[in-house]
Amino acid sequence: MEKVVLAFSGGLDTSVCIKLLEEKYNKKVITACVDVGQPEDEITRPANLAAQMGMEHYTIDAKEEFAREFIFKAIKANAVYEGYPLSTALARPLIAMKIVELAEKVGAENIAHGCTGKGNDQFRFESIIRSHSDCTVIAPIRDLNLTRTEEVRYAQSHGIPLPSDKLYSIDENLWGRSIEGDILEDPMVETPEEAFSWTRSTEDAPDEAEVVEISFEEGVPTEINGELMAPLDIIRKANQIAGTHGIGRVDIMEDRIIGLKSRENYETPGAVLLIAAHRALEQLVLTREELKFAEIASQTYSELVYNGLWHEPLREDLDQLIDSMQGRVSGSVRVKLHKGNIRVLGRESPFSLYQEDAVSFEDKEMDQREMAGMVKNYGIQAACYQDICRRK
Repeated sequence: MEKVVLAFSGGLDTSVCIKLLEEKYNKKVITACVDVGQPEDEITRPANLAAQMGMEHYTIDAKEEFAREFIFKAIKANAVYEGYPLSTALARPLIAMKIVELAEKVGAENIAHGCTGKGNDQFRFESIIRSHSDCTVIAPIRDLNLTRTEEVRYAQSHGIPLPSDKLYSIDENLWGRSIEGDILEDPMVETPEEAFSWTRSTEDAPDEAEVVEISFEEGVPTEINGELMAPLDIIRKANQIAGTHGIGRVDIMEDRIIGLKSRENYETPGAVLLIAAHRALEQLVLTREELKFAEIASQTYSELVYNGLWHEPLREDLDQLIDSMQGRVSGSVRVKLHKGNIRVLGRESPFSLYQEDAVSFEDKEMDQREMAGMVKNYGIQAACYQDICRRK
């Protein structure tokens, strides 16, 4: 009997997949959960369910790798898609790569996932799996065209332990938390406060503002308020600080890969804080042309990640370009957090391009009279166009 490694979250879809893979596909199922910073119960529940169902199960700790090799790259690239910092999409290639590694280790010929045919994750998982292995991909929920109601009935008829009822579909990792489904599918329904976990409402946020100083080395955060921290700690600390002040809630109509629009809610407090500080430092040390190109690179990078193309060579090319530009993005940024808002108070860097003397109104080193010729011919093509318009 062929083996299949199932990416197992312990939710309805993947729990049903266990029996479907045995019954419909005649496979020996091995389950695996990749830890990229989910809550503790999201790690223990899959292990417990797999044990109840008699499965061989693996828990793979990838938090440190996720922080260093994915989140830090996303910070340097200012990876924001349609207005929110990428979190779920950012973790998917790492999860897929770890599943591929496990499949090789246990000698599995197949890899399975619980994605439906309407979402983004089918692209993100399968593009990585196929580019990193020769395993056959099996997607039971999509391939059998199952609805949620049909899944529940199948689970009940086969004695599959159902996860506790959740009002929303939630995905969580170190970098963010996504919330969708149920009443949130109506774009006119306000997201209930109970849906949020990482962030306070602006009404409940402290009345007193908090000033935070974040230090960067070559584009990645290293200290908060002067305390040197490891990657995992600095990300968690940023989430805690920003979330307390109601920062990081995003409610958007998102454009999925297949073209559908989807109402999505995100909580990304630490990401919003760190990227805002990172952008502020870039403004101090990068040239105007670098900043203009960085915006293009950031948009392209974010779209590649969102679309499940982490393995695309252009993403690797962009990492090299971004790393080169980030060599001077070192220094500190001081920000004020207050009821959902972030305001930059100050920034400093040994690579600062800001020259206080030159920009001062009291400076005479730069002879203002030398600018007359430059100003006279500035916008000359537009002036020619306006002249033609006047003569018509």
